[in-house]
Amino acid sequence: MKKPRISAQDFASLYKQYNANLAFVDCGRKCAPLNNGQPICCTTENAIPVVDKAEFELLKSRSDLWFKYKPNDAASRKIVKELTSNACAVECKGAAFCERDNRTIACRSFPFYPYLDKAGKFVGLTYYWDFEDRCWIISNMQVVERKFVEEMVAAFERIFKLDPDEYETMKDHSANMRRVFSRQKKIIPVIHRDGGYFKIKPNDGGKLTVCTPDDFKKFGPYKSEAAYIKAVKAAGGTLGPVPKGGYLAP
Repeated sequence: MKKPRISAQDFASLYKQYNANLAFVDCGRKCAPLNNGQPICCTTENAIPVVDKAEFELLKSRSDLWFKYKPNDAASRKIVKELTSNACAVECKGAAFCERDNRTIACRSFPFYPYLDKAGKFVGLTYYWDFEDRCWIISNMQVVERKFVEEMVAAFERIFKLDPDEYETMKDHSANMRRVFSRQKKIIPVIHRDGGYFKIKPNDGGKLTVCTPDDFKKFGPYKSEAAYIKAVKAAGGTLGPVPKGGYLAP
């Protein structure tokens, strides 16, 4: 008997429940001056969205925003080749044409993914570390809204029940993060599902230690406002207004 899978209707329901702002800061305006005016999460040169085929089916029925991604180099061809039979790589028309209600689950979650501990318990959110030097939010996790955390947790709890393969994928990704960060002697930052911030120290058996966002490292051009201004000038970008708090207003 064929195992039931997550459906387009399931994704339609998930979209309704998972629509909170990541932060009340337009983080795209912070990274865009360093990426030819485009948010890094909205260009396939930086991040290729991967969706379940059922999600793509839903999106095609609702909008002409999304289309299949065509790899254009060895790295992107490798990514597409390694996708499971239930997944596909997609691309949108770009940030200027974004339709908030038709964002993928990947778009809604970026740069975060569900962190699962060694026992497979869904602890909270951490980030895709490949984007540490490019994504402003990773260096400013204090701005992440609680409502976003709650909605992302609820959405992925449901996805894991509907799609056990996705659960295994996130479990494996979490284990890989522990290996990578232990070798690099870096802490793993976690926004806990029940509130608060925690860190997992290298080679500490995965134990959660209470902390504050000030304990989390800042990366690349986001190490300081001076570093950011210097990087924008070097990239030929344009600075927007920078209020107190060190970020651009929405």
